[in-house]
Amino acid sequence: MVHAPARAASGSPAVRINLYSDTQTRPTNAMKTAMMAAEVGDEQHGDDPTVHQLCDRMAALLGKEAAIFLPSGTMCNVVALNTHCRSGDEVLAHETAHILTSEGGSHAAIAGVQINALRGPRGLFDAATLRAAIRPRTRYAPPQTLLEIEQTANIGGGTIWPRSTLDELTAIARNEGWATHMDGARLMNACVATNIRPADMCAGFDSVWLDFTKGLGAPLGAVLAGSHDFIGRAWRWKQRLGGSMRQAGICAAACLYALDHNVERLADDHVHARALAAGLARLPGVDVAEPDTNLVFFDVARAGTTAAALQAALRSQGIAISLLGGRLRACTHLDVSASMIDETLGAIAGIIRR
Repeated sequence: MVHAPARAASGSPAVRINLYSDTQTRPTNAMKTAMMAAEVGDEQHGDDPTVHQLCDRMAALLGKEAAIFLPSGTMCNVVALNTHCRSGDEVLAHETAHILTSEGGSHAAIAGVQINALRGPRGLFDAATLRAAIRPRTRYAPPQTLLEIEQTANIGGGTIWPRSTLDELTAIARNEGWATHMDGARLMNACVATNIRPADMCAGFDSVWLDFTKGLGAPLGAVLAGSHDFIGRAWRWKQRLGGSMRQAGICAAACLYALDHNVERLADDHVHARALAAGLARLPGVDVAEPDTNLVFFDVARAGTTAAALQAALRSQGIAISLLGGRLRACTHLDVSASMIDETLGAIAGIIRR
């Protein structure tokens, strides 16, 4: 049986330090003010000027011809897969990709496609692995039509796909006649960390989206970009999935505010993540991966406790972290300060000592 998400227990202490995910960010008062001041219209009819401003700006930022505003990043992936593929097609992606692990099987239930799950360390695979997955073009094999990349690789540890690797992989895809799609949930983290422009990072991809609800701090919204033809066809899937909106400029205004104020400060999140990882590495029995961006994955099996026990003990002190892929994950974002990192390290050290 699938259960609805549980409400927080009434007796649990309030979360003071939320490292559970960057989706936990709250819109600032300044962002709320921008939302309330937004000029709006009927987005479904193409009458919302703030949505148009956001989509035009995002198309330019990502180096694409057009863009479409959607409620969530997951919906961007669902729309993109359905637009690129037909039922019975095969998508090539990493075995830990969000489209495979975290979207309720929508690739099968809605698009009717299968995913060829490729392996590789830290959420990445290389050109040799992709070439080895190419199927012969016979009536016995599913048509391979789409290469999908998640930048950054979440379960892989917030890992950044190197630009050189992306260029190699998209070149193979073009040679095979496949379309290419980038899940850009944390694309701006990768761009800020590498100082690579977003348009250059996703230059080889036919479609790409950016999530505004993670480190960029908006309450909802994502933008999917591609060619005029692709976005035109994507609109039909937006309609089919019930995602067409009305006065969506209120939400688009939050995304525009995030672009103006919350991109460069992602570097602060990366600094906090490295500080957390360095502190964890000094604790006895804690194994931690060096973070590329704002995600810190670590294991406490050698520290005399379990991941679930540590998570629960921290929660009792008002500190929230997540369990993902069998490891603990701490995610830094705009609501996490340097002093919170220090307090979290002290709490973990105390739990381990006990």
